[in-house]
Amino acid sequence: MNEDELYACLASRRWAHAVAAGADPDQAMDALTDDEWVGAMKAHPRIGERGGADSAREQSKAMQGAAATLTELAAENRRYEDRFGHVFLIFASGRTADEILGELRRRMKNDPAQELVEAKRELRKIAHLRMANAR
Repeated sequence: MNEDELYACLASRRWAHAVAAGADPDQAMDALTDDEWVGAMKAHPRIGERGGADSAREQSKAMQGAAATLTELAAENRRYEDRFGHVFLIFASGRTADEILGELRRRMKNDPAQELVEAKRELRKIAHLRMANAR
């Protein structure tokens, strides 16, 4: 995969450059700073918002949720962003809106350091899925 294709999987130019040059994707992720992770997170749309074909495909099951659940999810997303400073990230593929809302509410109880660890883990899963789908 070229650097632009990799960047579409994880919005970090340093990571995409390293992997395009032959680095192991996970080792290159491990080398990212917390600020770089947060920058990559900011490139993601909120759950339920337009963000390209990848996001639409990954969130397709969740977007079939009840209107009331989707409204709650949007409100909780805003609360999450106010608390943590970035969008709520979850490996949404195959998950329902109710499942995602439950996880969002659970993670709101995390302290910022704990939540950053969880968000990075979820973004890593998303990046791996996108790399697999791009091949």
